[in-house]
Amino acid sequence: MSRGAPPLRYTLRQLEYFVAVGEAGSIARAAQRINVSSPSISTAIAQLEQEFGLPLFVRQHAQGLSLTQAGREMLDQARVVLREAGALRDIAGDISGKVRGPLSVGCLLTFAQLVLPAMRRGFEERFPEVRVRQQELNQVELFSALRRSEIDLALTYDLDLPADLQFTPLLHLPPIALMAAGHPLADCQSVSIDQLKDHPMVLLDLPLSADYFLSFFEAIHARPLIAERTRDMAVMRSMVANDFGYSIVNVRPLSDVSPDGNPVRAVPIEGPVRAMRMGFLTAQDADRSSAVRAFIENGIGLVRDGKLRRIGGLPLV
Repeated sequence: MSRGAPPLRYTLRQLEYFVAVGEAGSIARAAQRINVSSPSISTAIAQLEQEFGLPLFVRQHAQGLSLTQAGREMLDQARVVLREAGALRDIAGDISGKVRGPLSVGCLLTFAQLVLPAMRRGFEERFPEVRVRQQELNQVELFSALRRSEIDLALTYDLDLPADLQFTPLLHLPPIALMAAGHPLADCQSVSIDQLKDHPMVLLDLPLSADYFLSFFEAIHARPLIAERTRDMAVMRSMVANDFGYSIVNVRPLSDVSPDGNPVRAVPIEGPVRAMRMGFLTAQDADRSSAVRAFIENGIGLVRDGKLRRIGGLPLV
């Protein structure tokens, strides 16, 4: 009787490292993303290449690593293997009543610093067997990361959501105008877009978000006086505080002081302006994961207990 091919000897952890490098394009970036040392990742990749008998990456000294053709095919299959392994883990967790395993959470970078650390801390204290890692991304990047299974769920706004992703709302967030303490409208109880249109604006210029803010002016057939643009929330607040112009946000700052120490005023915007909803975004089949379900339920609990209302939203759950 002839013997079959020798069994492959590799671990899910090695596949996880391989996928991280394939997505990041370098061992250093992958190490930072998954919080593992570069030598450990390098060793895992070398062991996989030896086990499979083929190169997975082309080493380019100045440009990091590029997947070979074989590496691209192996990357797709490695993602499938990791998803199926996760499904097995979730079944075991459901049977045993335990929530465990890795969980990758993405968050919209405009409010990640206000929400995600506290949400993670409470969740990890309740479920210590879950290993959470996080990424701060813009809206378009979150959509892409969910579709490529780079993250398991995202905390974001209901802004131009694709039909193939599922949204669970948490908070209702009306728009707010931020302005310097000496701004002519700073002492108003509320302001309208018509009042704002004749004043200089600092636009938070992120994908989809900028279109949302500008739509307020389009609705009244007006154009804002955009004096400055920035993609950084902290830079925007400091520019506002230094009277380069007002800006529009949906999350109320926890402090009335900008990062450079100058005062900022937050004034509600009145009139027919669309509020945002903050919530969880997942792939359609993400509820198979006990860790994803538990993270969403934990977030809903925080809202119900009033622990997220400090960011200026009204609960929807």
